[in-house]
Amino acid sequence: MITVGIVGATGYTGVELLRLLSQHPQVVIQCVTSRSEAGKAVSELFPNLRGHIDIAFSEPDINQLADCDVVFFATPHCVAMDMVPQLIARNTKVIDLSADFRLQDVNQWQDWYKMTHTCPELIEQAVYGLPEVNREQIKQAQLIAVPGCYPTATQLGFLPLLEQNLVDPSHLIADAKSGVSGAGRKAAIATLLTESSENMTAYAVSGHRHLPEITQGLNKACNTPVHLTFVPHLTPMIRGIHATLYATATQEADLQAVFEQRYANEPFVDVLPAGHHPSTRTVKGTNLCRIAVHQPQNSNTVVVLSVIDNLVKGASGQAIQNMNILFGFPETMAIDAIAVMP
Repeated sequence: MITVGIVGATGYTGVELLRLLSQHPQVVIQCVTSRSEAGKAVSELFPNLRGHIDIAFSEPDINQLADCDVVFFATPHCVAMDMVPQLIARNTKVIDLSADFRLQDVNQWQDWYKMTHTCPELIEQAVYGLPEVNREQIKQAQLIAVPGCYPTATQLGFLPLLEQNLVDPSHLIADAKSGVSGAGRKAAIATLLTESSENMTAYAVSGHRHLPEITQGLNKACNTPVHLTFVPHLTPMIRGIHATLYATATQEADLQAVFEQRYANEPFVDVLPAGHHPSTRTVKGTNLCRIAVHQPQNSNTVVVLSVIDNLVKGASGQAIQNMNILFGFPETMAIDAIAVMP
């Protein structure tokens, strides 16, 4: 049994983390912090947790958090880095759902996030928490950086092709769509019902913060610089990421077999049979990534379809997957739910 603290649990990833952890048989939720909601019962803000979590939000207190075995940060970017060094110094394990420790190049991080990183010395220590790539490093980690939602779906789709040198790394395209929950639980005109319903729009075409994170992982997969065109879209659904990925084949291969073999032992990657098309509703509320690979008209264009729930495999579920690996629990514990349909 381990004790858990959660910092900044008032957003969508926070409540999803609480929902999943409350069902974990090896977890005691010791503290849940929020400066704006301190003193309010967690179940008052999130009635779905009534009867499952009976504690109140508290002000972040480093001593209280350091008493936990592991602390999750479900905070906006550029918040965790101010508290993480103190927790690491107290030997508390940290799992950060923000982007503060995802990029290995601190200058690149500062360029994209327009801030000075306050603890660059910890970046090299941080383990990038994509279990399908870094499972062994996660087991020994003190600080884990949970991948973003777009990077998770995109990397899992491209990795088998790049690892086997089957496609041209200089010409990759990711056409990705996200539900509005990916924008967070805040008031914003673009995510109002009347603005996002019956509408789909691309954004950040000139450059999205997830682009360097994705290319960092893909570069490592093929040991050569990749060039990725990444175009995200906002779609009129609450949850889900659908990434349609394009690459140019450089040699003939049984791509179906390549994907099936790569993910044969991965509990949360489901490679669909040849000719199938995954849909976002088949992963809603689950920690699964469902993938299909196609080569239309027997051309040299490879199309990979990759779908996840952005709040689970794209955030909180993957964070718990990392926790399970870190503490030696069964990897699927508390995150092996079946998708909700319809």
